[in-house]
Amino acid sequence: MSGYENLQKNIRKLDVGKVDSVTFPYTERATMVSIVTEEFTSICPKTGLPDYGNITIHYLPDRKIIELKSLKLYLTNYRNVGIFQENAVNKILDDLVKSASPRFMVVIGEFKARGGLRTRITARYEKVK
Repeated sequence: MSGYENLQKNIRKLDVGKVDSVTFPYTERATMVSIVTEEFTSICPKTGLPDYGNITIHYLPDRKIIELKSLKLYLTNYRNVGIFQENAVNKILDDLVKSASPRFMVVIGEFKARGGLRTRITARYEKVK
């Protein structure tokens, strides 16, 4: 058993840093924003081995957009975090929704094969009107 497993119990409270947002002046338009990183890394809480993956974010801004430098730094903070892939994708979604309050957001994690298995996780948020 890895020392990371106990972190999963309070994963929603995990502090991986903050993502900044900035004012979006085109609130009258439905503007789809897509952000992709092919350099996401975290640690498997069972084995302690690194998980490598792509994170794709699609969202419709409301009044704010995600500031990209802070997003990059935030995602880099996962490098030494023991977290299940499903939890990582949902935690990223929670933190980005908290920062930018979008109309709609999807976060997709596509993780590299380990032991012959690849994983694709999709988490979705839609603002209730």
